[in-house]
Amino acid sequence: MTTPRGFRDKADDSLFTLIGEIPELVRNLVIAEVNSAKAWVSRTAKDAGIGAGWIAGALFVLFWSIPVLGTFIIAGLSSWWPVWLSALVVFAVMLVATALLVLLGVLRFRRIATSQNPVQSIAEDVKEVRDEL
Repeated sequence: MTTPRGFRDKADDSLFTLIGEIPELVRNLVIAEVNSAKAWVSRTAKDAGIGAGWIAGALFVLFWSIPVLGTFIIAGLSSWWPVWLSALVVFAVMLVATALLVLLGVLRFRRIATSQNPVQSIAEDVKEVRDEL
């Protein structure tokens, strides 16, 4: 007998029929877990790539901004402050910008640790099966 959605009602099946379906159910579970692992690896690689991009951006800003923009701002500030104080202020601002970009990269890398590992999911499934037996 089938339901309106096309699923077979298993209430009337014999014990041997249900036991015979176990290999197919295990196969489906393994396939689902492998697909879950593939998706997890894909998400993890994407997050790692984006995090590496943020870190590269931070290094780019640190490398180019100190000599070019720093010199310009130091020259401008030195008309009100002494040159040494102007240079110190510009250096501190550049360090804050670099720290912000590094923070964005680190936060993206932390997403890797917070996503659920498919191995953990498999371990939970095995634990549930053992508890049922």
